[in-house]
Amino acid sequence: MGRPVPPGSDPLSVSALLLAILLLAGLGLWLGRRIALAAAGGEPRRLHSLPMAYGWHAAVMTAVPALLALGLWLAVQPIVVNESLLAHFPSDTAEDVDARTLAMADVRRVAGGLDVAVERGVLEEDGSGRVALDPATLRDALASVGVALGADPSPEVILAAQDYREMARRGAVGRTVLCLFLAAAGLLYALRATTPDFRARNRVEAVARALLGAASGVAILTTVGIVLSLLSESLRFFTLYPWQDFFFGLTWSPSFGGGSELGVLPLLWGTLYITLISMIVAVPIGLFAAIYLAEYASRRTRAVVKPLIEVIAGIPTVVFGIFALVTVGPALRDWIAEPLGLGTSGSSVMTAGLVIGILNIPFISSLADDIINAVPQSLRDGALGLGATRSETIRQVVLPAALPGIMGAVLMAASRAIGETMIVVMGAGAAAKMDLNPFEAMTTITVKIVGQLTGDTAFDSAETLVAFALGITLFVLTLGLNILALWIVRRYREQYE
Repeated sequence: MGRPVPPGSDPLSVSALLLAILLLAGLGLWLGRRIALAAAGGEPRRLHSLPMAYGWHAAVMTAVPALLALGLWLAVQPIVVNESLLAHFPSDTAEDVDARTLAMADVRRVAGGLDVAVERGVLEEDGSGRVALDPATLRDALASVGVALGADPSPEVILAAQDYREMARRGAVGRTVLCLFLAAAGLLYALRATTPDFRARNRVEAVARALLGAASGVAILTTVGIVLSLLSESLRFFTLYPWQDFFFGLTWSPSFGGGSELGVLPLLWGTLYITLISMIVAVPIGLFAAIYLAEYASRRTRAVVKPLIEVIAGIPTVVFGIFALVTVGPALRDWIAEPLGLGTSGSSVMTAGLVIGILNIPFISSLADDIINAVPQSLRDGALGLGATRSETIRQVVLPAALPGIMGAVLMAASRAIGETMIVVMGAGAAAKMDLNPFEAMTTITVKIVGQLTGDTAFDSAETLVAFALGITLFVLTLGLNILALWIVRRYREQYE
């Protein structure tokens, strides 16, 4: 049986509350429009805004405050509950991060098991809602409902679990009452404000701008959080391992017993090598496909070919990895590598590069197609009017005008290739080395990040923390490529505006 759902975090209760809020918002959408039309005597021209704007105002005033309150409650409640429950444990447990985490995990596991046991009738609650139990038989009772405990829970854990269930119930009731009250209050306020002179459109647009700004802020803060987390852990790594050996070391050989050599250059070489081969494959094919679709293909042909190309973008990367492992790798080994004496393994830089290149073809093709179609038709007409052929027009007019966007698409595709993991794992192997032979197995930074974070070493060891140093290196590399792409687009686009 799976792990029991902690009390008070039942997704059904939250889902039911969300559904209730959305239903009230839908009611507000309908009532707002009806009341606005009724106030105008059925004449929309007497209203300041369109009738639907009044409905949207009522829906927004109903849903937004309640949803904000729900999100804030779900974020704050676990913190408050955990801090309250830590009072049951000794001070050394509360001060130790690892011990505190383990203790709270035991509390949630026991509390969830108590909920399941009560629901199935194995245990009973007393008049106060607490479970009447014998600590000696608690482990057996929970085991009978599929909740396995490694040892008999301590009295502190049992008491904290009882309080956890009670606080979760009170929190669920308070959450429901607060959110429904805010939704109802917002609905009543919006309906009372619905008059012919009310500027509903302005209010709705203001709320929309605020929500869009908040979404942008969340995106920015997420990026900042990622960077700060990588930096903090990377600094911890560089206190354990010299930065000179990391950035300039030529050997990658982590050792769980100490004495590791963690030079990033072999990983960086494999990453750039595989990326280069993938771009050699993806750029010509993707660009030529885009030129054909934009300039030569008929509407019927374009309607068939373009979706077929873009289907590739919807295939999961693990499927491409299987394709590399089963088909591409053995084919390259049997037909090229072994006859030429270049290698005997199906896992190689060439295998991963070819498959990643195929993966990037629809990315480049779709972007380049849109960019080429955005070139003004007047430029084509002018060139044709001066006597240029179709191919000359494309080569000397269309492509130079679309070059900034095409270069941006190419560099963004390169960033995507740098960050690919699954195809590299299944197609290129895990050997960290520097070699010019494309039919040799190599690996990339992303593969080693996964490997170091999924090992058995302690989290505070250099062998684990190196994953964060690799992550910040990869982040800087891809960020630089994206900045270069944006600079090229902005620098040269002005010539054609």
